[in-house]
Amino acid sequence: MLRRARQFLRQVLFLMARRPELLCGAIVLGVLLVLAVKFTCSCAKNVVTAARPPVRFFSPEAPVVDLYFGQLDQVERLRSMAEVSLIFFYAPWCAHSLAARQEVQQVAMKLAKQVQFVAINCWWIQGKCRRQNHFYQYPVIHLFYRRFGPIEYNGPFVAPYVESFILKVITPLTYLPSRTHLEAFLSYHEPGVVGFFQFNASPQPPGYITYLSSALQALKRDFRGAVRFGVVTNRQVADAIPLKEDKTIYLHRRLNSSLIFPQGERNFTSEAICSWVFEHHETFLTWLHPPRTKSHLLEKELSKGPALLLFLPHNPLDSEPSAALQQVADIAVSYHTCSHKEDSSLDSSVTSSLCCHSVVLPNSNKNVCEICRSLIADPIHCTFPFSTQEGDMLFIHLRHCCLHQLPSPLSTKTVPFVGCSDFLSSYSPFGQYSACCREKEPQHNHSQAKEESDGQRFPSPPSSLIPLLSDPQQEHDGITGLRCLTNRTLRFYVLDAALNWPLAMGLGAPGNSSTSGECSDGSFVTIVNLKDETHYVLHRSPADTLKESLETFIRNFSAPYSLLQRHLVGEQEMKGRQPQTERPDVHQRTPQRLITELTTSSFRPCVMDIEKDVLLFYYTHWCGFCSALNHIIILLARLLQANSSITVARVNVARNDLPWEFMVDRVPSILLFPRYRKHLSVKFPEALPITLPNLVHFILQHSDSLRYADKLAAVSHSALLHTEVLSLQQEVKSLHRAHERLSQQLAQLWRDSSVTEKSALQEEMQFVEEQYQEKSRQLGEAVRKQQELADASHNLLNDNTALDELLRTLTDRTGSREQEHTGRGEGGEKRNHATS
Repeated sequence: MLRRARQFLRQVLFLMARRPELLCGAIVLGVLLVLAVKFTCSCAKNVVTAARPPVRFFSPEAPVVDLYFGQLDQVERLRSMAEVSLIFFYAPWCAHSLAARQEVQQVAMKLAKQVQFVAINCWWIQGKCRRQNHFYQYPVIHLFYRRFGPIEYNGPFVAPYVESFILKVITPLTYLPSRTHLEAFLSYHEPGVVGFFQFNASPQPPGYITYLSSALQALKRDFRGAVRFGVVTNRQVADAIPLKEDKTIYLHRRLNSSLIFPQGERNFTSEAICSWVFEHHETFLTWLHPPRTKSHLLEKELSKGPALLLFLPHNPLDSEPSAALQQVADIAVSYHTCSHKEDSSLDSSVTSSLCCHSVVLPNSNKNVCEICRSLIADPIHCTFPFSTQEGDMLFIHLRHCCLHQLPSPLSTKTVPFVGCSDFLSSYSPFGQYSACCREKEPQHNHSQAKEESDGQRFPSPPSSLIPLLSDPQQEHDGITGLRCLTNRTLRFYVLDAALNWPLAMGLGAPGNSSTSGECSDGSFVTIVNLKDETHYVLHRSPADTLKESLETFIRNFSAPYSLLQRHLVGEQEMKGRQPQTERPDVHQRTPQRLITELTTSSFRPCVMDIEKDVLLFYYTHWCGFCSALNHIIILLARLLQANSSITVARVNVARNDLPWEFMVDRVPSILLFPRYRKHLSVKFPEALPITLPNLVHFILQHSDSLRYADKLAAVSHSALLHTEVLSLQQEVKSLHRAHERLSQQLAQLWRDSSVTEKSALQEEMQFVEEQYQEKSRQLGEAVRKQQELADASHNLLNDNTALDELLRTLTDRTGSREQEHTGRGEGGEKRNHATS
C-alpha cells in the first residue's frame, strides 16, 4: 500500500510538472475548502444565543450600590471609603438570593447612614467576581469593619437577624461606665469578657485595638455574638472584679473560677485572646440555627447525648432577653451548678440540701472525714444508714476513696491534709455522698480518737447527728446540681420558634406556633435522646409557668425510673363526624373493613389484642414494591374475612412512629402476632416470594385460629385449593345433615297429615316436578340452540376459508392471463416491427 501511494504521488507530481495549471487548480480548491470549513464553524457558533447582559438586581430606590457586572475592583474602592461595609454576593437566578434581597433592602433602609451596602453579581461570566471567587452557595454576606474582615454572616437571611449582626459589628465592645452596668453585664446568661484599659495618655491605649480585633474574631466564629466583650476605663469600676493592672482581660465564669488572660504564657494577639476565651468560657444555652438546606448540624449536636430543645419566640433586636428565655437560662445555670458545701460561692439553697457528720479515720488520731449526704429526695429528714447494708457500703467507699489520701507516716511535711471525694451509694441521682478529709481540730472528738487509738477500725456512729438544715420547711430547688447526679446529662438548646416551627411540628408540636393549644406563649419543649431513639414532649396547662413545668420535666427525665411517656408522632385522626342532628338508621349495617389501617395511637391496642391473630403489613407511600402487593393483601383479607379471630392490618411507617421493638429494617415486611402468644411474633421469610399461597401457608403454620396446619406440612402451591376443598367438605356435610333433618320432618308430616294435605302436597310436588322438567327442557333447548349456533359458526368458518381459497385461485388465474395477454401483445408488436 505504501508503495502504491508513493507511485500515485509521483504520477501526480509528474502531471503537475508537465501541466502547471493543475497546480493552480489544486491551490484554488484548497483555499475554497478552508473557506468553506471556516464559514461552517462560524455558523455553528451562532447556533447558541449569546447570554443576555445582566440587569440591576436591587431596586433603584434602595440605598444599595448594585454592581451587576461583577466589578470587583469597585468593591475595594467603595469599602475603603466607609467605616463599616456590607458586601452582598448574589446570583440573579438563585431563589435564596431573591428571597434575601428584600430582607437586605429592608435593613439598608434603616442603616444606610452607618453602613455602606454593596451588592455584586458574582455569576456574570465576564465579571471579575466570577473569575476570582468560587462560592459554594448563594447568597454570601461579608462585613468589613475598617480594615478588618471579611466577617462572614452564617445566620438566617431574615431582616432582624441581619440587622442584629451588623449592629454587633458596628459596636463589638460594650462600654461599662459604672458598677451597675458591670453587674448587669456579668449577670447575663451568656459568657462575658471584660477588658480594662485607661484612656489617659493617648486616644487609644496599648492593646485596645488588639482587644477590639479579638471581639471581631469572636463574631467570625459565632455570628450571634454568644461571647460578649465589654470594656472598663474606670479603675474604681475595675476594682469590683477585681482588675488591678491596665491592659488586663477578665473572663467571667459562674461555676468555675473566673480567669485573667495569661499574658506571660500567650502572645497578646487577637487570635490568641479569642482562642483563649472559647477554650475556657462556660455555655449553658446553645442557640441552633439549622439552615433550610441539607445539613448535619442537628445530627452533630444530638449525637453528643440527650438534648433539651426549646422552641421560643425570639427577637434578636431586643437588648434584654425575654422572660421565657431568662427562666430557661436560670434553670440551665441551676442544672449545671455542682458546687459543694465547702465552696464559698455556694448559696443557701444548696447548703441546706446537705446532711453532714464527721467520722474519725482508722489508725489516725488527728484526721477526720466529714461525710455529707444529698437530701434531694427528702430534705427534711437527716439520717445515715450506718446499721444497714447501705451504711456498710458507705464505709467501704470511704475507705477506698479517702484512706489512700492519708499522708505517709515517713513524711515530714507539715502541710495540712485535705482531700475530697464523691461517690454514689447506688445508681440514683438522689443518693450521692461526698466525703472531705481534713486535719482534725484539737478539741474535736477526743473520745472517738481514744477509741481509735485502742485499735477499733471503724468507730460507732455518734448518738447525735448534726444536720445542716437551717430551715426544714424551706422549699428545695430540685434542679440544682442535677447534672452531676446522673449519667443522663442534658444539653440545653434554644431555637427560634418562628424560623424552626416545621421542625417542632415534626417532633410533636401543634400546627401553628401562634395558636398553640397547650402553650399560650408559643413555646415548645422536647427532650430528644438519639441513642435510645426516643423523645419526650412537655405538656403543660396554661396555668403552669414555664419554669415549674420545665423543672418537673427535667427531674422526671433524670429519675432512675422515669414517668415520662415516649412521644410517638403519627397521622392525625379524621376529625370529621356526622352532625348530631342526623340520626343514623339503626337497621343499616356499616360495611366491615377488609384491612385495618393502623396509626400510632391505634397500633398497640390492635396488635396486642390477645384474642386475635394479627397479620401486620408494613408499607410506605413511596415504596413501589408495597403498592405492587396491595392486591395480594386484599385477596388474603377477603379469604380470611369469615374468620373473626384473624385481623389483617397494615401501617404506614413513614407517617407513624412506632416503638422500637415493633420496627422493621425494610419495607415491605409482614409480621404475624399470634393470639395468646404475642411475644412469639413471627416474620414472613424474606427469601420467600410474597404470594397468596405462601401467605396462607404462613398463617396456617404459625396461627392457632385455623386447625389445619398439621395437614399442610410441606410448602405447596396447592395450599389454597386444599383449604377451599376442606371448607367445601364442611359445607357439604352440613348440607347432608340439613337434608336428613328435612327428610325426617317431611316423613313425619306425611304420616300425620290428612288425605287432603297429602293430595295438596302431591300436587305441589307434581307442580315442582313439572317446573323442573320445564326448566330442564328449556335448558336442553338452549344447549341445542347453542350447539346449532356453534355448528353454523363452524360451517361459516369453513365456507369462509373455502371462499378465501377460491378468491386467491381466481386472482392467480387472472394475473397469469393478464401476463399472457401482455406477452402476446408484445410479441405481435415485435413481429410487426420485424415485418416493417
